[in-house]
Amino acid sequence: MGGLPQPQGMPGPPPPRRLGPTATPHPPPPTVFVTLTCAFRYGREDLDVLGLSFRKDLFAATRQAVPPLPEEHRPPTRLQQRLLRKLGPAAHPFAFTIPQNLPCSVTLQPGPEDTGKACGVDFEIRAFCAKSLEEKIHKRNSVRLVIRKVQYAPEQPGPQPSAETTRHFLMSERSLHLEASLDKELYYHGEPLNVNVHVTNNSSKSIKRVKVSVRQFADICLFSTAQYKCPVAQIEQEDQVPPSATFCKVYTLTPLLSNNRERRGLALDGKLKHEDTNLASSTIVKEGTNKEVLGILVSYRVKVKLVVARGGDVSVELPFILMHPKPPEPCPPPRSQSALPETDTPVDTNLIEFETNYGPDDDIVFEDFARLRLKGLKDEKDDEDQFC
Repeated sequence: MGGLPQPQGMPGPPPPRRLGPTATPHPPPPTVFVTLTCAFRYGREDLDVLGLSFRKDLFAATRQAVPPLPEEHRPPTRLQQRLLRKLGPAAHPFAFTIPQNLPCSVTLQPGPEDTGKACGVDFEIRAFCAKSLEEKIHKRNSVRLVIRKVQYAPEQPGPQPSAETTRHFLMSERSLHLEASLDKELYYHGEPLNVNVHVTNNSSKSIKRVKVSVRQFADICLFSTAQYKCPVAQIEQEDQVPPSATFCKVYTLTPLLSNNRERRGLALDGKLKHEDTNLASSTIVKEGTNKEVLGILVSYRVKVKLVVARGGDVSVELPFILMHPKPPEPCPPPRSQSALPETDTPVDTNLIEFETNYGPDDDIVFEDFARLRLKGLKDEKDDEDQFC
């Protein structure tokens, strides 16, 4: 059987049309801005209503990362060079200079029933895509990174703290003399304090017991200065000193955060998520610094108090510094010219499986953004403090 004959005068099916390549214009690269903000939050975040915010910005700076501006160009650091070599041409470095007069990162410990972001001083870097800085920033177009500013202990500590006082009682010709001292001024976190107490009781009164405590003082420098004090270590012993006698003893205390987890309002060093912290380090204020931009000033004192029978209390205070030691600067090993990479080809940027073809001298390790591999961590509801 053959096919049906084609009717005379009827056109056949049109030939297939060949579609050529069409030139579509590439969209312009997005403009990426990066901001660095130092802020002091002095109220709960859920109380920000009616346009009132319990937050004071102490410092703010902005950079345009993509496309970079010629006037903001800086030579990349060694770490940035290694990151650029590992991430490829899609990475864009930027840099900020943090003024030295800004405060360190400090967090006030919330209570058991407090929710939301804790009060304190924090530093935040935010990168976002926008046509201009005046445009509203959306969460889907931005990422946030919380950083910490720390201050290390000075290399030259001050003199040994000591204090003394003399108390005269009514209807008594002789006096009670109290002298206390520390073995040094600078202590590191977790280091015990040795308090030397010497009592010369020439009066007719008897000393019932001795109290020694370490107290943290936090000066809140906002519109007006307010001071809060909180004991972080204390000891009380029934050391009795009769009239016309002397007493000498060394008391040892160790101020630790582990013993003060439930104290609301205690000043702590600023912490990142999933990391523990410690008591806030002492604030070292340089001469001529405006205290209004410091947010929270932290200091520590040892108080020695004698409880006198029917004579009140006799006490002295010893200020000291509690800080972290300055870490030693690592000395990079000498590298030969043959160890340098011979090509600038971008490397594989698989950040999930950590498979890269970087050189043997590159020890940078990237973590995945999900943070689900960390054991014992719960997924928190607020996404305001996600880290990348």
